[in-house]
Amino acid sequence: MSALNNSIVNLQPKYDIAIAGGGLAGLALAIQSARAGYKTVLFEREKYPFHKVCGEYISLESWNFLQDLGLPLSDMQLPIINRLLITTPNGNYIESPLPLGGFGISRYTIDHLLANIARQEGVTLLEDTKVMNVVYRSNSFFVFTSKGETEAGVVAGAYGKRGNLDVKWKRQFTKVKPNKLNHYIAVKYHIRTHHPADLIALHNFENGYCGISQIEENKYCLCYLTTAANLRKCRNDISSMERDILMKNPFLEKIFSNAEMLFDEPLTISRISFNKKTQIENHVLMIGDTAGLIAPLCGNGMSMALHSSKLAFEEINSFLQGRINRFEMEIQYTQQWEKYFGRRLQAGRLLQSFFGSSILSNVLIKLVKPFPKFVAFLIQQTHGKPF
Repeated sequence: MSALNNSIVNLQPKYDIAIAGGGLAGLALAIQSARAGYKTVLFEREKYPFHKVCGEYISLESWNFLQDLGLPLSDMQLPIINRLLITTPNGNYIESPLPLGGFGISRYTIDHLLANIARQEGVTLLEDTKVMNVVYRSNSFFVFTSKGETEAGVVAGAYGKRGNLDVKWKRQFTKVKPNKLNHYIAVKYHIRTHHPADLIALHNFENGYCGISQIEENKYCLCYLTTAANLRKCRNDISSMERDILMKNPFLEKIFSNAEMLFDEPLTISRISFNKKTQIENHVLMIGDTAGLIAPLCGNGMSMALHSSKLAFEEINSFLQGRINRFEMEIQYTQQWEKYFGRRLQAGRLLQSFFGSSILSNVLIKLVKPFPKFVAFLIQQTHGKPF
C-alpha cells in the first residue's frame, strides 16, 4: 500500500471518466462522455490505425447511432449486406435474407475515424499506453498505466475479449477449465476475391466456421474461429490447418485457392471464451466484449459493443449528475445489459453448439431449409432493434 500512496502524490489532473481500451465500445463511450462535458481520458495500448481480429460486419441496428457519433456512413459507399449463406463441411448449404441486414467496414478504418472524432471532441486519447491496474478507494479510482498514473471518478473496461486485468482480478471466466465455450482461436485475413457484395457467408468445417463478407474498397474480410485443439492437431501450423481441415469444405477450398491475400501474415488471437462474464468488476463498468462475448456466427458483436456504450453512458451520466449513487449505477447498468443482451448471448451459445460439427450442422441445415421464416426467426434471436 505504501507504493500506492507514493504514486498518488504524483497523480495527473483528475478525470470524470477513464476508459481502458479504445475499440468500438471504448471510443463510442468516450465521444458521448466528452460531448456531455465530462473530462474524459481513454487508454489504448496500440497506435491508430491498426488491424484487429474481427468479422467486420455491423448490423444496421447501429447505423443511426454511428451517424450520431459523427461517422458519415451515408457518404462512404459501404457495402450493404442483406443475404446470408450457411454451408456445412460437406458442401450442403442454405441461403436466407437477413431480416435487418448490415454493412461492412474494417476495424482499421472505423476505429481510426472514431478516434479522430474523440480527439476533436476533447477526449484525452493516450495511445501506446497499457493499463496495468485499477484500484478503487474512497469513491474514486486510481488508474496505473505503463506511462504513469491518474485518477478518475468512473472507470469503464473496454479492452476486449481477454486482458491482463481479467487475469489480475481473477475474473471467473479466466478460471474455467477448457470446455465447449472457451479455448478458441481466431484467424483473420483481408482478401480480394469474387463474392457478392450483399452476401455474408458462414462456412462450417470440423470444429469451426469461417465468415466472409465485403468491407470498404472492394476488399473482403475472411475470418474464422476454431478450437486450439484443431491447431495443435496440425502441429500449430495455420497453413496446414487451412489445407487439411478448412479446405475440406468445397466453398472454403475455392476461396483459399483463388483469393489474393492482402496481409503478409494472418492476424490471430487465442484463448477466446464465450463463458458468462460479469458486467461490473471492482466497481469498473465493463462494456463491449469485456462484458460478454457473443458467438461470431451471430454477426452482432460490434453492434453489441456500441449499444453497451450507450447503456453505460446513460447510467454514468445519471451518476455524475447526482441523480443516482454508485451502487444504483452499477445495478441499473447490469440490469439494462441483461435486458438487451442476455437472451442474445444464450441464443448464440445454443447456435454455436450446432456449428463446427459435421453431423449437427448438416442436421440443422436439413431441418430448417424448408422453413425460411424459421431461419429468419433464428437470426432475429441474435439481433436487436435500432437504438
